[in-house]
Amino acid sequence: MSDAVSTAPDKDEFRARCRAFLDEHAVGMNLGGDADAGGTRRLEAGRKFQAALADAGLAGLTYPLEYGGQGLDKTYEKIWREEYANYPNMTFEFTISHGMCLPMLAEYGTDEQKAKYLADNIRGDKLWCQMFSEPGAGSDVASLQMKAERDGDTWVLNGQKVWTTLAHVSDYGVVIARTDPEVPKHAGISMFVVPMDTPGIEVRPIHQIDGGRHFNEVFFTDVSIPAENLLGEVNNGWNMATAMLMYERVAIGSGSTSGIQHERADALIEEAKKRGLIDDPTLRQKLMRIYAMETCQSLVSMRTRAEMQAGKTPGPGGSIGKLAGTMIMNYVRDVSMEIVGAGGVAWEGESGGGWARAALTGLQGGIAGGTNEIQKNIIGDRVLGLPRDISVDKGVPFKDLKVGTQTS
Repeated sequence: MSDAVSTAPDKDEFRARCRAFLDEHAVGMNLGGDADAGGTRRLEAGRKFQAALADAGLAGLTYPLEYGGQGLDKTYEKIWREEYANYPNMTFEFTISHGMCLPMLAEYGTDEQKAKYLADNIRGDKLWCQMFSEPGAGSDVASLQMKAERDGDTWVLNGQKVWTTLAHVSDYGVVIARTDPEVPKHAGISMFVVPMDTPGIEVRPIHQIDGGRHFNEVFFTDVSIPAENLLGEVNNGWNMATAMLMYERVAIGSGSTSGIQHERADALIEEAKKRGLIDDPTLRQKLMRIYAMETCQSLVSMRTRAEMQAGKTPGPGGSIGKLAGTMIMNYVRDVSMEIVGAGGVAWEGESGGGWARAALTGLQGGIAGGTNEIQKNIIGDRVLGLPRDISVDKGVPFKDLKVGTQTS
């Protein structure tokens, strides 16, 4: 995202710097047995880690110096990811902020927007969320009904978003809204930057089956934002949203590290050993299947990251890694419950509670970032070149469609 600085550090010395920093700061998150339902304690730990990372000159490696980055080329980010893969992930709560919002701001933002938002985002001082889905427009995001109407030097937003991760602790959000109902649904959408403390925004937590409160409903009632908060061009929001979804699937499917990863298999193997089940041949076969699946996903992720390092914007291939991750989650859930047994549904203390929460949390994998069905459609259409599904609303003005609560 930027040219390298004039005197790039020696790569071996840089790798040693990364390792030394991680030895000191990537020490895991001790939540004291707290499930941390709203993610606030994980966010606090992540912010502390990210601030130290910025102070050490290791945050925002590929972003320009003038916007709070380090101005290095992508080979340094690759080195960082390789080293980070060997340590506990301290920045999980920044997956959306850093993996999706930050690259969109850097790629499509004006110079003024970059100067205003990038440095605080990179350092972790400000957290960002993404507001796409609506109650009547989940997988079919282009059917969204939220309105944005121009009023002089402002845009006025009205509508509702749902499944907005970390909206309750975010400082800013990237939102898409309908700006022209007279054209087909994909053509009349625009993207905006919204401060989450703007009057008229109400955030309501959604209580999840795993006990978490990561997701939220967000209501907009006559929310007025400056005209300069438009991100990109008016009515080009669908192309922008597609680009952001590609970043999202890369972020979800490949994570914040690099190299071959098989953390779930390793954890299950340790649990099977602890419970005296590791010699069961059928279970061993299942554990090795998970190991192989995670290895294959890592290879796909490495290829996707290599394409990005070569300067390519994420493409539909990111859906492969995202879909693979969901398939692994589903299989891990079944195998973990087989190992833990009755303790996975009825436990005392933490004897099985951690595995139970992981199993329940894994249910969201087939929905977050686009359902499995959507990923398969993308892969079939844009990767394999198979015929597209029939589109009955092609060329029809949005105002004439029966979508969501719009019936006439």
